Amino acid sequence: MTIQLILLRLSNDHVLNRGNTVADYKAATAGIHNLQSFIFIETDCKSDLPDADWQYSLNEVAFLARIAEGKPLPNEGHELADSSLVLAVVPWAPIPTNRDALSNYVEQAFQAFSSGKRHLIKGFRYLLQDKARGVALKPPFLESLHWLGEHGYSFDLGVDARSAGLHQLDKACRMMEMLYSAGSNLKMIINHLCKPNLRLGVQDIVDGHPEFVTWKRHVEKMAGYPNVYMKLSGLFSELPPQDDANAGNVSSLLAQIAPWVSVVFTAFTPSRIMFGSDWPVCNVGGPGIAKSWSHWHSVVTAILDTLSLTPEEKALVWSGTAMKAYNIRCTI
Repeated sequence: MTIQLILLRLSNDHVLNRGNTVADYKAATAGIHNLQSFIFIETDCKSDLPDADWQYSLNEVAFLARIAEGKPLPNEGHELADSSLVLAVVPWAPIPTNRDALSNYVEQAFQAFSSGKRHLIKGFRYLLQDKARGVALKPPFLESLHWLGEHGYSFDLGVDARSAGLHQLDKACRMMEMLYSAGSNLKMIINHLCKPNLRLGVQDIVDGHPEFVTWKRHVEKMAGYPNVYMKLSGLFSELPPQDDANAGNVSSLLAQIAPWVSVVFTAFTPSRIMFGSDWPVCNVGGPGIAKSWSHWHSVVTAILDTLSLTPEEKALVWSGTAMKAYNIRCTI
């Protein structure tokens, strides 16, 4: 869910440059009978590291606080009853700054919530996919990650193997090595399978295409750290685009992503893989606003069936792993 004013970097006709509210989310997920709540991940709104540039991110946190507390402003697209839908919140944070700046930011984010709702902030995200090379290897970045772990928060990691380059995976692995060799207990959630080049043909993969081989090697290395998790999400953006009149056949989509998904499930196992809808970003490349969420849900259902997972393993992917990674203690 987003508020339109924070997405100033988007063109006027961009599919995401619209109100994406709880009401819209409920419409997109209608018919999914066992969907009971959501974990909100920050939306990459216009923010930067100096504290003067935190306002849009903090506005986003305040928006989530109003949903969680059942205090909507006029025309925000949520109501009192929607407060129970907010299971956890993962805001943006200025990770590359330092411990003191991060602590200051987190305290400001807390102020948006009443004391009884502050536990909903479970972790923070800072996307690396569009940042300068090596930023995650610098001491202030690593110090911030240590701070998150020490205070019981998770970190959502976003890298982009296809668009930004495979070097991002190498840097991410080096960052993990430096972090965990220093004794951190931080839980890290990798987004979107590292955004691989899903447009490679299956035969290219069989023939050992270097992009696939390099991606696979790094994913397997990431999986070697027990506190690192993988989010099964965001793949519509990496596949050939669909539209309202041309939703990709589930079997065809499954065949296209099967080699990549197989690597992830072998390396991480269901106990460290979680479903993510990536809504509303799934509308980018998906078959339209009305169909994308449910279509991605169908693709993931097919993935889990094809892998012959047990009911218990499927439950981990749909919810159990996320509950563990984000330290959510409630009964769903």
